[in-house]
Amino acid sequence: MATFLVAHGAWSAGWAWKKMRPLMRGAGHELWTPTHTGLGERAHLANPAIDLETHIRDILGVIETEDLRDLVLIGHSYGGMVATGVADRARERIARLVYLDAFVPRDGESVFDLVPAEHQARMRERAQAEGGGWRIPPNPMPPDTAEADVAWAAPRRLPQPLATFETRIRLANPPPPRSYIYCRRSGPGDVFRQFLARARAESGWRVFELDASHNPHITAPQALLAVLQEVAESVLARPG
Repeated sequence: MATFLVAHGAWSAGWAWKKMRPLMRGAGHELWTPTHTGLGERAHLANPAIDLETHIRDILGVIETEDLRDLVLIGHSYGGMVATGVADRARERIARLVYLDAFVPRDGESVFDLVPAEHQARMRERAQAEGGGWRIPPNPMPPDTAEADVAWAAPRRLPQPLATFETRIRLANPPPPRSYIYCRRSGPGDVFRQFLARARAESGWRVFELDASHNPHITAPQALLAVLQEVAESVLARPG
């Protein structure tokens, strides 16, 4: 059995991994899907001061209070920022760091440093016009998302605190072994292909591609399970 811990994406929360829970349990794995402060069932805590550091501390708190070890830490989308920060501070607890169609920041980078200038400008404009100056309204879900899934997920997707995209991450330690899972059904302005290319060019990565759009935990859970099974097998096969 492997233990997986998710740092979810922007506008999302632990609820978004609902389909994966029985699949992972059925495969014999443990799956933790905490929600970042200010989102999902923790929306009542939303405020302008929430930033990337807040969310890194959220996940570190779960690891520490639940005494989780030998983890496969998954960062989905924006959650790649969170997972990178968590792995930097809890390296001894992380067996493998998995980026699921996610940002892979270097020291000193923010989400806004890793997206085109026009994307940043558009999100800032929407925060001013629709989010009181500090919340970014949700992006649309991928067009291949089933109608029933949109009806389920859309009302639960909440504005993302702007400061989480502005915070520059600070890193001090080498990363654990890493995997990148790239979702090939990318939309216009794909910002994640750059990280696929980086993972292929750098040593120490395992790279996977999924025939899925950006939220495979919703749109292609069985395909995602198959990849996570491969990741788990590599972790469990380690000597010692």
